[in-house]
Amino acid sequence: MLTLILIMFACDKVKNLKSLHKLLDENLKYTLALSKVPRIGNETAKKLIAFAGSATDVFRLSKKSIGENAEISEKLIDEIQKFNDFGSIDRELRFIENNHIDVILWDEKRYPARLKECKDAPVFLFTKGKMTLEVPKVIAIVGTRNATQYGKEMCKKLIQSILPHQPLIVSGLALGIDIAAHKEALQAGLQTVCVLGHGLDKIYPQSNSSVADKMLENGGWISEYFSGTIPDKNNFPMRNRIIAGLCDAVIVVEAAQKGGALITARIANSYNRDVFAVPGRVGDVFSQGCNYLIRTNQAAMIESGEDIEYLLGWKKTSKPANLQPKLMLDLNPEEAKIVEMLRSYDFLAIDDLSAKTEISLGQLSATLLTLEMKDIVASMPGKIYKLL
Repeated sequence: MLTLILIMFACDKVKNLKSLHKLLDENLKYTLALSKVPRIGNETAKKLIAFAGSATDVFRLSKKSIGENAEISEKLIDEIQKFNDFGSIDRELRFIENNHIDVILWDEKRYPARLKECKDAPVFLFTKGKMTLEVPKVIAIVGTRNATQYGKEMCKKLIQSILPHQPLIVSGLALGIDIAAHKEALQAGLQTVCVLGHGLDKIYPQSNSSVADKMLENGGWISEYFSGTIPDKNNFPMRNRIIAGLCDAVIVVEAAQKGGALITARIANSYNRDVFAVPGRVGDVFSQGCNYLIRTNQAAMIESGEDIEYLLGWKKTSKPANLQPKLMLDLNPEEAKIVEMLRSYDFLAIDDLSAKTEISLGQLSATLLTLEMKDIVASMPGKIYKLL
């Protein structure tokens, strides 16, 4: 009898799970469909979902059910009721399933909180990869497609200097500063995501596809566009609002007087995000945009990671207090040399530490492991070391 009861309970549980999955699948299907209805943009879609309760229920609305709601017109209800292109939605759902795409809906708790604050945020996000968007610190780094060596070196310097804070790095995968930021983040072991101006069935520019593939292991791709959407130039200003909305601050490293980086900075300001710019030499074409942002008080000037820490109010990674004399007596000469070197820096990469201490990489790795076991040294992603 007990076995029969357990079987019946299990069957009911399976039925309930199936019902839940069906509801979730329906909500996804109708949310995607809503975005295809003429005259319905992201803001209108969110108002409709809030009014009806779900995207599925939006398609059940009648002219009578909207009453005197001033934000929903009878013409809008006509457009929704006339929509019959569910074939394209089913094709997109098959693409999502076959390509391991995740879709984050506006009315889900996992929708990025920072982006949700923005009035024109997308009603859904297509994502691919292993990303965690809800992290304490998120920085966007953008700039010109014609990055100079100075710009690339600044990307590296800034990312290395804020590495202890483990920020998520967001950019747009474009040539120049964007791809330099993604590469440096990957090199440092930081999570990095790109926001694309086209569907997730392609990577543009194709020359950056190898970097994009690596990002899938620690970060990934984000888009609001259906598969098959080409990288049209009008899409990129739209994707820039997502870059700005996802982050705490936007850093413009190099930019001309006009271009996508300045658009991102302007949007970020409208979202009350912090905007920083790296100054450049007077007369350099690809520093004109940064210098303009600084001159017109649209961005704060930064020259280092310390500036970012100060302006964002991040707690600076303090240098460790002197180790107790007794503890120092327990260290062998190589261990003491490493500790003394790390005292002078907030953190050091293993290659730099090897060069400064003149200890071979093999011996250094073994000694660092010993110091970690003694709770004197901590390792961070990218083979970076610091004192505890």
